[in-house]
Amino acid sequence: MKMQHLKQIFTFRFSIKHGALLLGFSMLFFNACVDDNNIDEVFEATPYQIEIPFGFPTKLNIPENNPMTVEGVELGRYLFYDGRLSGRNHPDSLMSCATCHRQERAFEAGVDHPDFPGGFPHGLTGLPTHHVMLPMINLVWNHSGYGWNGFLYPNNPEENLRNIEDFVRLTVMAKDEIDGDTLQTREMIQSIPGYPELFKKAFGSDKVTFVNIGKAIAQFVRTLISANSKFDKYMRGEVQLSQSELNGYVLFTTEEGADCFHCHGGFGNPLFTTHLFYNNGKDTEFTDPMDRFQISKDPMDHGAYKATTLRNIEVQGPYMHDGRFATLEEVIDFYSHDLKDSPYINPLMHHINDGGILLTPTEKEDLLNFIKTLRDDDFMTNPDFGKPGKFPDEK
Repeated sequence: MKMQHLKQIFTFRFSIKHGALLLGFSMLFFNACVDDNNIDEVFEATPYQIEIPFGFPTKLNIPENNPMTVEGVELGRYLFYDGRLSGRNHPDSLMSCATCHRQERAFEAGVDHPDFPGGFPHGLTGLPTHHVMLPMINLVWNHSGYGWNGFLYPNNPEENLRNIEDFVRLTVMAKDEIDGDTLQTREMIQSIPGYPELFKKAFGSDKVTFVNIGKAIAQFVRTLISANSKFDKYMRGEVQLSQSELNGYVLFTTEEGADCFHCHGGFGNPLFTTHLFYNNGKDTEFTDPMDRFQISKDPMDHGAYKATTLRNIEVQGPYMHDGRFATLEEVIDFYSHDLKDSPYINPLMHHINDGGILLTPTEKEDLLNFIKTLRDDDFMTNPDFGKPGKFPDEK
C-alpha cells in the first residue's frame, strides 16, 4: 500500500512539473505570436442584409458556409455577366450566366432571344439544353430543390448537389451550356486584373478558387427579389385592381374557378409557387429521363415537374418544361380544355375528369388580366441586377 501511495505522489508531482514546463513553453509561443508586428489584418467583409418584403416568408435559404456580404454580391454580379466565366477569351466563344438569363425577361431566355429562336437555349457546343429556362426570381426562399426536377436540394446525400453554388459549377461544365472546365475558369479569372482584389475583399484571399466563384454568383442570385408588381402594391393598399383583375384573382384562388392556387400559391403565398413538383396532365406517356421520378423514385412523380413562380410570367415564354406553349393564352386554354388523364396525374388536378376547368372566354380574359398584375417592371430594370458598366479590368 505504501509503495502504491508513493507511486501516486510521484506521478502527480511529475505531471505537475511537466505540465508547468509545457504551460511555460505555450506562454512563450503565444507571446511571440501576439507580437504586434506579426499579426495579420483580420478579414471582415460587410454583411449584406436582405430586406424581406411585406408578407413574404422570413425563412431564407442561405447556407451557413456562404453568408451574404456586400463584397460577395458585388463580385458575384461581375462574374454573372462576364463571358470569361467560360475560361475562354475569344469573342466568338464567350458565354456567361446572363447569356441565357436575361434581366429584361425576368432572368429567362425569352421567346425573343436573339440567339435562341423561340426561347430554346443551347450551349457553346450547339447542343440544346434538356429543358427551357427556369426564372431566377426569389430563389432565396426556395428550400425544396432547384431545376425542373429538383435534382439539387439542401439535404441531397451527394455533397456536391445541394444549392445554387453547385448549380454554377454544373453550368460551367455542362456540354449543353458553357462547356468549360473549372480549372480553366479559375485560371482565367485569376489572370484578369482587378478580380484577385475583389476576391480578397469578399473572401479574405486574392487566390481565386472555383468554390468562391460559385459562392459569389450564388450570393448575387439570392438578391434577385421581385416584390413590387401591381398585385404587391394592391396588397399594400397602394393601388386598386380593375374589376376584371379582381375577377381573375377570385378565379385564381378558388377550386370552383381556375383552381391555380394549390400549385402556384396566391393569397397567403406571395411567392406564387409552392416550389413543389406536379404531373399537371400534359401527357399520357412519360419517357423523359429528367422528370421528378428520376430523383424521388416515387411512381406518382412520372411526368412531374416544378411549378414555377408566376411572378413576371408574362415575359417568360415559352411555357412548361419543354416550352410547348408560346403564349399565356395557350397555357390557359390547355388548363381549360386539354388536360390528359393518366395513372400519375396529381390529385390536385381536380378538373381532370372534365378535361379541364372549362373557363368561358370572359373568365379566360379575367384570369389573364390578373396574372399580368404579377409583372414587376422594377425588377426587370433594377440597375443593381443589371450588367455592370465596367468589368474589374476596365476600371
